[in-house]
Amino acid sequence: MALHIESAADPAQYLEDASGQRGVAERAFVPADMTTLREIMREASASHTPVTIAGARTGLTAGAVPQGGWVVSLERFNRLSIRNGSAQAGAGVSLRQIQREAAASGQFFPPDPTETLASLGGAISNNASGSRSFRYGPIRRHVLELQVVLMDGRILNASSGDKVDFPTPVIPLPKTTKHSAGYYLRPDLDWNDLFIGSEGTLGVVTEAVIRLLPAPSALLAGVVFFEHDDAALAAVRAWRSIEGLRMLEYMDAASLNLLRPKYREIPLGGRAALLVEQGLSAQPGETAAQSQAVDFWSDQLAAYSGLDTSWFGSSALDRERFRVFRHALPEEVNNLVRQNRIHKLGTDYAVPIDRNEVILDYYRKRCNESFPGQYVIFGHIGDAHLHVNLLPADKARVTLANELIVDFARMAVALGGTVGAEHGLGKRKAHLLPLLYNADQIQAMRDVKSHLDPQWLLGRNTLFPFNE
Repeated sequence: MALHIESAADPAQYLEDASGQRGVAERAFVPADMTTLREIMREASASHTPVTIAGARTGLTAGAVPQGGWVVSLERFNRLSIRNGSAQAGAGVSLRQIQREAAASGQFFPPDPTETLASLGGAISNNASGSRSFRYGPIRRHVLELQVVLMDGRILNASSGDKVDFPTPVIPLPKTTKHSAGYYLRPDLDWNDLFIGSEGTLGVVTEAVIRLLPAPSALLAGVVFFEHDDAALAAVRAWRSIEGLRMLEYMDAASLNLLRPKYREIPLGGRAALLVEQGLSAQPGETAAQSQAVDFWSDQLAAYSGLDTSWFGSSALDRERFRVFRHALPEEVNNLVRQNRIHKLGTDYAVPIDRNEVILDYYRKRCNESFPGQYVIFGHIGDAHLHVNLLPADKARVTLANELIVDFARMAVALGGTVGAEHGLGKRKAHLLPLLYNADQIQAMRDVKSHLDPQWLLGRNTLFPFNE
């Protein structure tokens, strides 16, 4: 093939993502415009060549890892325009850039995925969320328009409410606040809902218009330590309805122990922690609302924490300090993984809010039975979406760890939850989809894919195994 020389790249640069898996590809392309991208897609379709779409390759489930064929990176689709109440952004724009430029205009993008280097296209494809989803929900709620290139090169431009133009089945959805596993086949389906969370298997998201909100005039953030989990869980129940609360995150005792060598100021009696962030209705320069909030939280600490040592602050420097603290945990987990030279195994399951404590108790009981001292539990407790990271100390325990991860998935589903809340399933976790949906429901999803990608070329083996 002589075309696209200017967009060709070394495939070796695009064979893996943050999952640690490595694939193979015959060719790689980095188009800079729609004309080139459409031509690549048409030629792939005509030659029956599979195509894997890549962005920043920060995904944890190998969705961007090619298994043959071509890989197409959208990193050069990086146009960004900030407006009042929205932003128009190319698929290759990073979430960090969106937040930075939105902040300069006094706005912010409500979803807050932990990995800010992720591309917008990848985040949309996974229906990503993060710590602020407790208040604002996942990305699905904040996508106003999408531009999508289909496998045959057609362009589809869709706004929220534009209905799908072919019959689609309806399948039940988990009773969770977050969900990113399989297609979102709800009644009266629109195009945006179909493509968001489809993990690059139905079309190529090239651009989006996303909602921006006015930045709060003041914020109060804190890390609250507890003497035991029961007190932390009681606080979660009580604090969920606090006005303006937009973050409610959790760390267990093992997480705090992992961080103690780096953060010696963690109180010795701290056996759990909640990270909180509250937007305040104060005008710039006013301190009354902040003073009231400080008094309120002082009362809350007296009622629930039992510890005098918690961290609070209202400055940008304070919030950055707490953000770094929160992100230090996965960094320390990854350091331990490198030390052990064995990949961690992690969950991305969520359950209905009223089953929050049930799933946490189950996680802890099973981990203590099978992996004492080799796990951490942390994450988005406000959404009943906790991450369990199993850290096998030797390769002999990897099989047991895999079995436990599946056991946790079965329990989450039994409680009305989902096997994928924010990362998608990709290739690495596609085997969990049949735990959530039966054969007929999965076939309904496959029928939708066959309608938009009859040759099954796009994102092969992501979500569903490809059958020759």
